Amino acid sequence: MNVLILAGPTCSGKTALALELAERFDAEIVGADSRQIYRGMEVGTAAPTPAERARAPHHLIGFLDPHERYSAARFVADASAALAGVRARGKRAIVAGGTGFYIRALAGDVALSAAFDPALRERLAREARLHPPGVLHAWLRARDPARAETVSPSDGYRIVRALEVALTRAAGLPAEPDPRPSGPDGLAGFTFHKVVLDVEDGELDARIARRVDAMLAGGLVAEAERIGAGAVASDAVGYPQALAYLGGLSTPAELRAALVRATRRYAKRQRTWFRSEPAVTWATPGSVHSLAAAVLGG
Repeated sequence: MNVLILAGPTCSGKTALALELAERFDAEIVGADSRQIYRGMEVGTAAPTPAERARAPHHLIGFLDPHERYSAARFVADASAALAGVRARGKRAIVAGGTGFYIRALAGDVALSAAFDPALRERLAREARLHPPGVLHAWLRARDPARAETVSPSDGYRIVRALEVALTRAAGLPAEPDPRPSGPDGLAGFTFHKVVLDVEDGELDARIARRVDAMLAGGLVAEAERIGAGAVASDAVGYPQALAYLGGLSTPAELRAALVRATRRYAKRQRTWFRSEPAVTWATPGSVHSLAAAVLGG
């Protein structure tokens, strides 16, 4: 079964385009966004709205508590189950999202470790309690510069997970079975075709500015206050800035500027990742329909 993966940086139009394609090709959408998986974060993550989700079936959107941790291995397992269900219903499948590592893992272009070292994991958790994320990011940059480029220096959770992988592989540490192993076995019979949206810089910047204004008008600050700084997902772009504003550290104008700046940086990191993505086709939004027809048929 052919599966279209529609990827790209934030604000490139993935949600709207995936919906158009799903309606045209009678397809279901599987999310590939590491923050849209969380409940109650629709504003800050620009998750599909209830009205959008009513237009086509969506999977792996808004199903997890913001305090619960998730992983690429678990995503592959969950996405595999979702795709199997789509196939059983005789529908086509579109995977849409901007989390590059999830997409690479799902397509089988990176090996996910089925083991972990509990002592190393505890050590890194202790280091994360003692040091700010920037210190751990410098450590990751020394160990795995390429991966460090794709992880925000403020994203403590992803930094720790990347360090765990880098240190385990480098040292060949003894491992025990991971409580939630997964692999590509459940993906037999699926062929993935990766398309990355290529949006001109000026247009992307304009879209980011509009997105930020819509988020602020839609209640981002209240959403961040409700989620709180203790949630695993509170390090997603937008929430640290909103929480800083709530703490009196910025004015409304400064909050908006910080959100625009952080979103642009995030989009840049996503583009950097996708430039190194294997077997990918870059396409303008206007050319995706013909590519989708070749993949999905019809």
